[in-house]
Amino acid sequence: MTDQEIESAIAEMFEQNYELLQAEGGHSLTQDTKRTALQQVMLYWRKMRDIAERVTETEVKLTLPEQQTPKGRKYSIHGVVDIVQEDERTVMYDIKTHDAEYVESNISDYEKQLNIYAHIWQNLRGQPLDQTAIIATAYPKEVKQALNAEDDVALEAALEQWEPLVNIPFDQQHVDDVISDFGDVVDAIEDRQFTPPSATHLGQQYKTKGRERRFATQICSNCDGRFSCSSYRAYTQSNRGSDASFNRYFREFDSTDQEEWLSANLEADLET
Repeated sequence: MTDQEIESAIAEMFEQNYELLQAEGGHSLTQDTKRTALQQVMLYWRKMRDIAERVTETEVKLTLPEQQTPKGRKYSIHGVVDIVQEDERTVMYDIKTHDAEYVESNISDYEKQLNIYAHIWQNLRGQPLDQTAIIATAYPKEVKQALNAEDDVALEAALEQWEPLVNIPFDQQHVDDVISDFGDVVDAIEDRQFTPPSATHLGQQYKTKGRERRFATQICSNCDGRFSCSSYRAYTQSNRGSDASFNRYFREFDSTDQEEWLSANLEADLET
């Protein structure tokens, strides 16, 4: 197949997948949002084509069964990865929608998860593993700027500099830590303990994209339950400074995203 034929097929599969998700969830996207999503898929394909063409197993399901929580409850850990086996080398990839800078700045969070998958692959499947890595599909700001400017030269240069692959080292200690963390979470869920992190924790800062950001900015702003969260309310009140800065946390439902969501669903209803 030619490059044009491949990208045409990707666009067709993208549309089919969107229609399936639309039917299952009942939500629609505006045309601009759909174009942006398809654009990211195409850029990801162009940048990671070499790896994509060498994938020997995709969406491999991994299971770590018969685990036990501190309170004696039984549970299993499940995950999905992609595998490349070539020239007697086996590489495990886990795809994330985050950007590579964020992954590298918070690499310990990803090490724990991918180390569990590597442990399952090597110990339960009995197959050797030479490398584990994260593929961060969100493109960097330089790519976005070139796209917005419709500058093909700048886009080519930005794509050349973009490195979405982040290698993850294997550490058995991480495996033990994650299994222990999972057990604590299972017990908390079964005991109906859903207390959110404290307002103080929401104000803590950590590195992302080369700069410090608060937990509330990076995590809470993407949580649908934030408006009914006591910790989030306490955090916003303690950091309000002025009515304007406080109220902006509660005006997010009037944002452009909300308007696009409404417009898209109205368009879908009209089409129906």
